[in-house]
Amino acid sequence: MTNTTKPDMGGEQSPDNGQTAPHLSVLIVEDSPPQALKIKLMLENNGCRVHWEDTGFGGLALARQKYFDLIILDIELPDTTGFEVCKQLKADPELVEIPVVMMTTLDQAENAMTGLDAGAIDYIPKDAFAEIVLLETIKQMALERKM
Repeated sequence: MTNTTKPDMGGEQSPDNGQTAPHLSVLIVEDSPPQALKIKLMLENNGCRVHWEDTGFGGLALARQKYFDLIILDIELPDTTGFEVCKQLKADPELVEIPVVMMTTLDQAENAMTGLDAGAIDYIPKDAFAEIVLLETIKQMALERKM
């Protein structure tokens, strides 16, 4: 990957919905089409450009081809685990700086610790508040990059 410049993550007001639009390029690695579509639409409605892959290895391959500001990663994937994908992302010098957020139905504390130990910046259980928590994480990332 040759693109080492970090795009501006600063938010601006979106004229259509009044939400903060961070204009991030986001990769979703999620094997459930309904879950992926729900997250994709929510992010697009908040100004993000979103790509979706339904396998861990497919997500890794796309991450190596395109620059992403954020990767949202499910843990239970058909070909590998999200933990393994995160470890591989963090072991690659070209991808190590990309923040990874894990969103999963696995809500046990030991899974959260495994995800954070693998290099994720946040671990969000899929529940009624998951989308709100994800948006807040993205907004905090944008604030940190502005400082």
